[in-house]
Amino acid sequence: MKAVFWIFGLGAALYIGVCLLLYFQQERLLFFPIRLAPDYRFRFPGRFEERWVTAPDGTRLHGLLFRADSASPKGFIFYLHGNGGALDSWGDVAPTYTRLGYDVFLLDYRGYGKSQGRLSSEQQLLSDVEAAYQQLLTQYPENRIGVLGYSLGTGPAAWLAARHQPRLLILQTPYRSMRAVAHQHYPWVPGLLVRYPLHTDRVLPQVKAPIVIFHGTRDEIISYEQALQLKPLLKPQDQFITLTGAGHNGMTDNPEYQRAIQQILATL
Repeated sequence: MKAVFWIFGLGAALYIGVCLLLYFQQERLLFFPIRLAPDYRFRFPGRFEERWVTAPDGTRLHGLLFRADSASPKGFIFYLHGNGGALDSWGDVAPTYTRLGYDVFLLDYRGYGKSQGRLSSEQQLLSDVEAAYQQLLTQYPENRIGVLGYSLGTGPAAWLAARHQPRLLILQTPYRSMRAVAHQHYPWVPGLLVRYPLHTDRVLPQVKAPIVIFHGTRDEIISYEQALQLKPLLKPQDQFITLTGAGHNGMTDNPEYQRAIQQILATL
């Protein structure tokens, strides 16, 4: 009997230890940034420029502003990327939108690319996104702005659209919440341990702008079934577009996505 209690106690101690490790080190599980040297030179086709945003705590965040191919842009896309890499690779998505006549701004979260600091809380992440958006509002009228989030970026994008009045919200491979994603991959981890809950399901009903969701049926990171749970939260005029056979990565290059986004942006 003592052996049973000893084994049980050891198992409980190991479980608690792993949970504590996940709680305090979860940035290593959620974020996979690539840092770039301060003098790194970006090479992309078309016209673009580097921009800097000062976060509320003074941290300098880096972004790229891509100019539309047309002389006079039809609108502006505020783009929040996924949890891996940096703008040296994410900048490849910009031509999809600049070819259609839209300026595009991509932000590197703190600790990514040339952005300073490191992420340590959900509120910090959201405050950084807010600071970047506020800065761009001085240049672009909000009724011509589309907010676009990809994967990790869908939560902050939905949160931002709920706080403001953009013309459009586009979510590529969104999640119900990061706690739901954690449960999908680690069902034994209590949801309360996730310090970046990013409850898209709570803020989506507050978004007044038209919403368009894209999700692939073979998404191996954020399940299609999880995205379907967001569908009942949409307004009658919103759209949920299923990309049959599409996985998590490479959605921007998907021909079906490109056809749909061309039609959607025509309304911006």
